[in-house]
Amino acid sequence: MSILGFIKGELLEIIEWTDDSRDTLSFRYPDDDKEIKNGAQLIVRESQQVQFVAAGQYADLFNPGKHTLKTENIPILSTILGWKYGFNSPFKCDVYFLNTRLFTGNKWGTSNPVMMRDADFGVVRLRAFGTYDFRIVDAPKFLREVAGTDQNFRLDEFADTMRSRIVSVFTDALATAKVPALDVASRYGELGDALLPIINPAMTSKYGIEITSFLLENVSVPPEVEKAIDARSSMGAVGNLNDYVKFQMGTSMANGSDGGAAGGAAQMAIGFGMAQEMMRSMQNTAAPAAGAAATAAAAGALDVLTPEQAAATLGVSVEDVMAAIASGDLKARKIGNATRIAKAALEEFLRG
Repeated sequence: MSILGFIKGELLEIIEWTDDSRDTLSFRYPDDDKEIKNGAQLIVRESQQVQFVAAGQYADLFNPGKHTLKTENIPILSTILGWKYGFNSPFKCDVYFLNTRLFTGNKWGTSNPVMMRDADFGVVRLRAFGTYDFRIVDAPKFLREVAGTDQNFRLDEFADTMRSRIVSVFTDALATAKVPALDVASRYGELGDALLPIINPAMTSKYGIEITSFLLENVSVPPEVEKAIDARSSMGAVGNLNDYVKFQMGTSMANGSDGGAAGGAAQMAIGFGMAQEMMRSMQNTAAPAAGAAATAAAAGALDVLTPEQAAATLGVSVEDVMAAIASGDLKARKIGNATRIAKAALEEFLRG
């Protein structure tokens, strides 16, 4: 082989990459220690970008088309390599092809529950998973933060690398959006669209990719939160409690009319029982009322009253009760420092 033929065999004249794997994100062109010839042809196909890296620095980025590698066509590379007056010699450079097509149906999920603060339930633990679509939009950042110097960076490696990062961004977006747990667990489609504008800037600025679609397929909450959601849904279905009780009683009476008086009585009893049970449940959840009327009612069940209870029963002041005791009109006994009034004495006093 002649020297000219040998030299020619050591130079790269055409640089191109035909990808048929469908799962390769970035590919470092194998130069086999060959140098790139001055005036070599670079062919970049649709859905591709080419990033040159020289002396460890990111240089020129080429979009789809046919490019001739000359000084005026690679200004950043020329600056890095110091070609002030053009060049005629071959040069060494790492060439990365990036696949810019849309990668669809990628799965994401939380391996452990994520914590979020909720207005209805306080702090809630959520598990979520779904799918997302993405594409590469910032080649230098993607190579620097995700792919690195991997010669053939594939989708499965990307999934392993990005799974925890996407969950982290999802958690931050969920906290920023302040979406209630009730909506998270019931409105998957709307939630994905709502979170996308929050997730995308973070993914682009950190990793050089754009999330075009973010879908939630399932969100699960702890069992106690599920029960609370079911209870709230049941109350929403019931609507007005009084109308619901009346309807149930009316239905029971109508059904019992065909079974005679006994059947009607039984159905009515069931209706009243249901009403009482529901009202009792509502009362148990409400705070007990306090005041003079409640005190008076409690006092009515006692045989012996305090001056305060007697005053509440009569609707007068405690001083008036003590004045009636001092005058002898109202009989009472003093036990130590306490004054007690018999219920019979109070009734006698009222009769005059």
